[in-house]
Amino acid sequence: MALDGKILRRALDRFEETNRLRSENTRRLREEIYGKDPRVEELDRLLRATVAEAAALALRGGGDPERAVAAIQEKNLGWQEERSKRIAALGYPRGCIDEEPACPLCNDRGYVGTKPCSCLMKLYKEEQRKELSRLLDLQGETFDAFQLRYYDAFDPVTGTSPRRHMESVRQVCRKFAENFTPGSGSLFLTGAPGLGKTFLSACIASVVAEKGYSVVYDTAVNVVSYFEEARFGRRGEQEEAEADVQRSLRCDLLILDDLGTEMNTSLSVSAVYEVLNTRLREGRSTVVSSNLGTEEIARRYTPQIASRLAGSYKELKFYGRDIRLQKKEES
Repeated sequence: MALDGKILRRALDRFEETNRLRSENTRRLREEIYGKDPRVEELDRLLRATVAEAAALALRGGGDPERAVAAIQEKNLGWQEERSKRIAALGYPRGCIDEEPACPLCNDRGYVGTKPCSCLMKLYKEEQRKELSRLLDLQGETFDAFQLRYYDAFDPVTGTSPRRHMESVRQVCRKFAENFTPGSGSLFLTGAPGLGKTFLSACIASVVAEKGYSVVYDTAVNVVSYFEEARFGRRGEQEEAEADVQRSLRCDLLILDDLGTEMNTSLSVSAVYEVLNTRLREGRSTVVSSNLGTEEIARRYTPQIASRLAGSYKELKFYGRDIRLQKKEES
């Protein structure tokens, strides 16, 4: 699983800020309680001193350090009980000023060994959903909300209603998302505008992101612009654009929307080829959506790009009548 560095940085910033605020609130509460009952502050000093004393005895050896440590611990327990009662008498929860970690798994470090802890991954998923929500309606765009009734109309191209076919397309996309693992294959969604390609792409993005995989959803226009800025932009712009290029190349799942809407230049053809070829070579999954079929892509781009889509992607053809027009007629 390749975490998105940009998203992980945001999650870490939130993680650190949350820990800082919790520590600051504890410190403020401690000063408040000390001000109301100075004996609590005195007890805290005594407890810290006995912990240090017990550690020194255990390390020193000689005599009977175990008995001495036990005596110190017994005294310590008495002070802890007095401290708890005094805090409770002031109307505060007994352990409210103890520096206990919010997450016992990582002790608020964010990592267990070299792996992100579940507490950090929770923030990572939230930040990833925020990023995806800039372009997608993740609340409304779900597989169950994909309305097959819009595919009931007779299609003169196929000579039948596309409903059964589109139900199969939805099922393929759902299985792809629910069973996703890095390198589990790629999809090519092709068909006329307004037939649900972007909708199902959003459904895939939402489900895969919820699993904790890094998902980058972007338009072909934007991805090509990152390559352009990385090559020709000013110094500061180049660094940021190069980071976006690398996100597109290295994420667990790239969803490249509206391929064919970007300007057709030698640089755009080169950028599209690099994205598709690099991800295939490294075994990374991609979902490409386009109004163009493979023959049109071969003419617009290169036969090599069309060959990669035809040979290494599962092609899903979208049929029917423009859903946007149908919704407009219903309103």
